[in-house]
Amino acid sequence: MDLTIDDVITPDLIILDLEATERDAAIAEMADRLVAQGRVSDRDTYVNDVLEREREGGGTGMEMGVAIPHAKSEAVTNASVAFARTNPGIDFGGDSEQPSTLVFLIAAPVGGDDLHIRLLSRLSRRLIHESFRQKLYDASSSDEVMETLREEVTL
Repeated sequence: MDLTIDDVITPDLIILDLEATERDAAIAEMADRLVAQGRVSDRDTYVNDVLEREREGGGTGMEMGVAIPHAKSEAVTNASVAFARTNPGIDFGGDSEQPSTLVFLIAAPVGGDDLHIRLLSRLSRRLIHESFRQKLYDASSSDEVMETLREEVTL
């Protein structure tokens, strides 16, 4: 089945000003959007799976102020991505010493294909481009973020 970016993220899964100020709360706030959209059936199970993955992997903070926390989970009903901007940024560990201001939370169902790996790969490749990151910073609405994702990310 060929998926498009619209299959995994919608404007309702985009948070332009994340309220959380630390990693665990950020993941929980973003997971709430996934639950509200029926993409995750059990918030606590999913959040625990993501936090366990964060601990095992040493964090998902990347250079350039980007974090991509992710997990396969029994609680995920549809492969999905939630996106958030945060200012001044949140420490997601990993390779970056700077706080992450752009966060992509990837939710993948257990037993699914390698979509989450493909998403990670495609997002990572685009996020190295400053112009892509700048468009995400400059977007004034969830719809503008969606347009940027449609233009820049193919699955």
